[in-house]
Amino acid sequence: QLQLVESGGGLVQPGGPLRLSCAASVFTLDYYAIGWFRQAPGKEREGVSCISSSSSSGGRTVYPDSVKGRFTISRDNAKNTVYLEMNSLKPDDTAVYYCAATDARLFRLCVLLPGAYDYWGQGTQVTVSS
Repeated sequence: QLQLVESGGGLVQPGGPLRLSCAASVFTLDYYAIGWFRQAPGKEREGVSCISSSSSSGGRTVYPDSVKGRFTISRDNAKNTVYLEMNSLKPDDTAVYYCAATDARLFRLCVLLPGAYDYWGQGTQVTVSS
């Protein structure tokens, strides 16, 4: 059973950076596409980035317009870890952030649909406030 553990959340001032990590308990992380999602109180869970398999899809990434140019997802398959670098953070970025995994064979390019992911971490809180 694949397990995902997020870390790196916390309180950050507007405009500041933060890096989240998602550690996976799996032998070969590259078998999975990984997504980062967030959920703010009273709002639906939304995708903020995903990364495809490196070997089969070149590690292609997807971002919504709301974070494009500010967030960067990357994967280190040797360390079984996926990162989310967040810059120029805004109060609207405040949410619980989750990483999720799905079989990379299902999608040539990863998707930002929560229903497409089978495995989820427990989340890490990110608060952007002065």
